[in-house]
Amino acid sequence: MIENLKPIDSLTVADLAANPVWQYTNRDGAGEMFARAVKKIPVKNLTGKVIGTQVRFANGSLAWALIGNLDVGNPRLTEHFLTLSIERGGGWFALARYHDHDFADRGPEALSRFLGLRVDDVFPIFFDVREYAQGDPTALAGSVPKEPRERLSRADIIGMAVP
Repeated sequence: MIENLKPIDSLTVADLAANPVWQYTNRDGAGEMFARAVKKIPVKNLTGKVIGTQVRFANGSLAWALIGNLDVGNPRLTEHFLTLSIERGGGWFALARYHDHDFADRGPEALSRFLGLRVDDVFPIFFDVREYAQGDPTALAGSVPKEPRERLSRADIIGMAVP
């Protein structure tokens, strides 16, 4: 039996507080993706892993988040591909980035509505996962702005994603 195996979308704040790093597994069932808690921290890479931690909004308030697609050695990849889901009242909101097809439905405005806050109270969102992973500090701590610092073309995004 694999310890702490859970569907990724059923992770709770209590799960993340107990085990901040989770790794996707090959097990799959009924369309669900499963993850297991990683016990040895800090990890050397974050491929196939997500981190649960608190993030800080522009207004100074904290919220639990599930952060993925961090590249421990490449801050630019992290900047463009980081995934962020924010918890509120037991529910999760997955933020779409500027290049995602559903940005209009899950972008900064929608996240702010989910949180009941103004966009400028939410963004930028600050994160710091350096205690959970080894690597370039500028890839492991930073912010998610309302508007990207650099807006890449679709071709550039694909080029970065598929080296």
